[in-house]
Amino acid sequence: MRKILSVVATAVLLAGVGQSGEAQAQRALDVASTFPKGMLYLGEGAENLAKLVDEVSGGKIKMKIHGAGDLVPALEVFNAVSQGTVPAGWDWVGYWAGTVPVTGLVGAMPFGPDPEIFLAWMYDGGGLEILQKAYDKYNVKVFPCHLTAPEAGGWFKKRMDKPSDFNGLKMRISGLGGKVINKLGASAQLIAGGEIYVALERGRIEATEFSLPIIDKSLGFSKIAKYYYFPGWHQPSSWNSLIINGDVWKKYSELEQKQIWTACKANVIWSMSVAPGGQGKVLDEFRADGVEVLRFPEPVLAALRKASAEVLQEEAKNDPIFKEALDSLTSFMKVANQWQSLQSLAPK
Repeated sequence: MRKILSVVATAVLLAGVGQSGEAQAQRALDVASTFPKGMLYLGEGAENLAKLVDEVSGGKIKMKIHGAGDLVPALEVFNAVSQGTVPAGWDWVGYWAGTVPVTGLVGAMPFGPDPEIFLAWMYDGGGLEILQKAYDKYNVKVFPCHLTAPEAGGWFKKRMDKPSDFNGLKMRISGLGGKVINKLGASAQLIAGGEIYVALERGRIEATEFSLPIIDKSLGFSKIAKYYYFPGWHQPSSWNSLIINGDVWKKYSELEQKQIWTACKANVIWSMSVAPGGQGKVLDEFRADGVEVLRFPEPVLAALRKASAEVLQEEAKNDPIFKEALDSLTSFMKVANQWQSLQSLAPK
């Protein structure tokens, strides 16, 4: 994989040889992350992007990654970038749904597309144009640079055998998934990644979702909650992004802007390639530690699916850009899934 990315970097550099006067050395771009610095995979994605940007620009563009809270609190990164308090950020797109409603959908759509379809919609199906239109109001340039594989459904301190088990449950869950479980009587709470363990340990919450098994392991959830559920209905795939203040972005030359985009797309390849390999081994480790790895029963999934459909329609009524994105993504999925279903090797 590194060889492939190096080839991409070399190609871009060669393309810019005749335009060397266009590229100007930039000071390090400070990037405020919503994840703890060095967090496996999610925070690591920003570090990898920084390396790729350095490579494709021949060292002319530098990114300095700051962990959650180092420059601004994790959940204030978008506003800080919009206002120019910090020039750039690294995030999970869905964190900003309270300010930009469509990000709740683009971050991750409950019962939505798998990574392959989400990637196609974002880069070739109009998704990026819709998202950028929503960000323009806030003077923010968005770069979807990290596509996360399907996540787990979450960690629970009790079994989830029926839909009513959500009633009264205090659960950390991000994005539209929180509004979905609220319809089943739960109390959804948005807590930044680095603060979840303490909240779960002290009883502020009774359940949590966060990410892939390899990441959940690093956060220690298995020490507290012993029921680990799948599938990740709320995030069958999800986007992390680099966001740059619009005025800062305009200071880069055309060549430099193209180099950043190239690095961004190469980082998507990285995010997709490193995720699948280690998950099964970690699940075996969880089982050995007494964790029950389970699938949600079908009645639970059916209730979540019904509530998800209601939430999506409610959100679409409240925001025209959300509706535009939902209509676009739903239509894209319908067309793409025709081909996928015909190609499926699973028995019918």
